[in-house]
Amino acid sequence: MAFEGLSEKLGAVFKKLRSRGKLSESDVKEAMREVRMALLEADVSYKVVKEFIANVTERAVGEEVLKSLTPGQQVIKIVNDELIKLMGEANSKINFPNKPPCIIMMCGLQGSGKTTHAAKLAKHFKAQGHRPLLVACDVYRPAAIEQLKIVGGKAEVAVFEMGQIDPRKIATEAIKHAKDYGNDIVILDTAGRLHIDEELMNELKDIKKIAEPHEIMLVVDAMIGQDAVKVASSFDEALGIDSVILTKLDSDTRGGAALSVLSVTGKPIKFVGMGEKLDEFEPFHPERMASRILGMGDMLTLIEKAQQTVDEKEAEKLARKVKDKGFDLNDLLDQMKSIHKMGSMRSIMRLIPGAAKITDEQLEQSEIQLKKTEAIINSMTKAEREKPQIIDPKRKRRIAAGSGTQVSDINNLLKQFEQMQKMMKSFGLGGALHGKKARRNRAALLKEFGGGMPGGMPPQE
Repeated sequence: MAFEGLSEKLGAVFKKLRSRGKLSESDVKEAMREVRMALLEADVSYKVVKEFIANVTERAVGEEVLKSLTPGQQVIKIVNDELIKLMGEANSKINFPNKPPCIIMMCGLQGSGKTTHAAKLAKHFKAQGHRPLLVACDVYRPAAIEQLKIVGGKAEVAVFEMGQIDPRKIATEAIKHAKDYGNDIVILDTAGRLHIDEELMNELKDIKKIAEPHEIMLVVDAMIGQDAVKVASSFDEALGIDSVILTKLDSDTRGGAALSVLSVTGKPIKFVGMGEKLDEFEPFHPERMASRILGMGDMLTLIEKAQQTVDEKEAEKLARKVKDKGFDLNDLLDQMKSIHKMGSMRSIMRLIPGAAKITDEQLEQSEIQLKKTEAIINSMTKAEREKPQIIDPKRKRRIAAGSGTQVSDINNLLKQFEQMQKMMKSFGLGGALHGKKARRNRAALLKEFGGGMPGGMPPQE
């Protein structure tokens, strides 16, 4: 995952600071040298690192911090504040006009994920009640139009295409079509190149002149490191971009581009792609990203994912059912399916505070365990799911044979399920599923059961 290396190194630096009690100016400067090396290794721009360290040091060596009862924590807070400032203070919104349609022009190099992220953006807006229209203006790359139609279909968003004709004409006709058919957002998927060239830029300038976009979004692959900042600078100089979508932030990239783009180009990152699936896409919140970098998780994003996944009416229905009849294995299976919709175990765990210590091997084992749990429940009869207490040794052997597991696995699941039932009772039965206590209770269940279910990650110390 992006920033894993940086998080580990910063965590080690801050652990030293916290263990020292009182801090001297030399302690702070020594820590800042280590922070500087960690940022440079994460591929953050040298100029950005230099300014960042200067700002943090100036604030951290002040009398108020050094004489504080918790100077280590104060320094961490300063680093957090400066990271947020570096990435843009707050989530930047799209420049919506007073009169629709809002025209968004997507641009970027070939291979950056532009077409897929055009569909992700469209799906994001559709979920907010908009009627986006995807427009196929990439007429050069083989199968680009077909790819847009496929991802547009998956996103359940209309796609406008006119084949491999002049993209300037396509843009013109698409905007007319949007006005005629009530599409309030038009997303132009323009052509990319393997590198920036004059021909590409001239075409983009022409489309910009014709479409008069309200937002020009540059899609940048985070895996290209500092070259991402160079690409953003080049496009901005030639075209005048408004914002950046950073893709592949779920990869093993060092993540420095996310910390450098705004400072170097002056253009905010508005969205990030966190995986290949269309729903692995989220608005970029600098304060939440800073929290992830410092190993403090991102519970707000986790809660939002849960709220988007769980249907409110279904949650109310389940809560009433749990209150009247109790929580059974059918309900657990439904909850597991909801968790799957939120993303992979890896993507969920990276949002939980302290989960950065979990290894890839543990995550992989957890994914296997969850699949095993699902197979076990699917091998039970309706009566066994509703009343697990009737599962005797003979039934356990049958379930194990049907799910390809061992009797010991069945015993472990039933024991963990019993613990989960007790926990839900302690939260006031249905209270863990909806209502005012939902955030606190979801977090507790996730922490206890590694995804809210038996068979997940064990509790972290």
